[in-house]
Amino acid sequence: MSDPNPGGEPDAAPLRTLIVDDEPLAVERMQVICAGIDGVNVVGTASDGQAALRLADALNPDLMLLDLTMPETDGLTVARELSGQDNPPAVIFVTAHDEFAVEAFDLDAVDYVLKPVSPDRLQRAVGRVIARRGQQRSEQSSHWLEEFWVPHRSELVRVPASDVQRIDAERDYVRLHVGEQSFLLLQTITSLEERLDPERFIRIHRSYIVRRDHVSGLRHEGLGVWSVETADGDALRIGRTYLPAVKKMAGR
Repeated sequence: MSDPNPGGEPDAAPLRTLIVDDEPLAVERMQVICAGIDGVNVVGTASDGQAALRLADALNPDLMLLDLTMPETDGLTVARELSGQDNPPAVIFVTAHDEFAVEAFDLDAVDYVLKPVSPDRLQRAVGRVIARRGQQRSEQSSHWLEEFWVPHRSELVRVPASDVQRIDAERDYVRLHVGEQSFLLLQTITSLEERLDPERFIRIHRSYIVRRDHVSGLRHEGLGVWSVETADGDALRIGRTYLPAVKKMAGR
């Protein structure tokens, strides 16, 4: 298998990796896949969350391949505990369930890989860990969402927040519009609004959030009704509750 970090540091030490899964066959499969990835050295395995935390303390791994659904202490709890450490390992969630992606990127996981895991997919995830390795996180880093993980075909893909032009509410879901593509994400528009940078996005209606630089103008429809005109030619009605903020954005 090829180097997951072509052009990277040739002498970098392998990632000391801990595999955590309550299914023995899943652990065995991950060990086999990891054996074929340059830059990965499996130093231990754990079958439950508490054992994972004990081993993380004892082995000081660089990377944890972490199952989400385990009895008692699940993967999200393990990642939350690790995030409070001074030098936590990078976390790649490995799971059969895609509905925890929102919580996963809240915990700064590097990737979210769906089972059954393919060697190429895990290699790409490890490549992201290696790319991030050695970079210190800025203490002033933004607490706003910088990216989304969204289901697409048979995997989850990352969508940078800066690429999202608008967000539509669809009951308990939101639809992210990115160019000519759109992606559904299990998240309410109100809870998502709270996590988006207000300098970058503005809510214009109970059903719409728009990236500010995607707004090309405002249009008065008459009788107090206004619409936002977007850069791709759409006209989105502005809710009365949101109209003052939208006008303020436009300097009106």
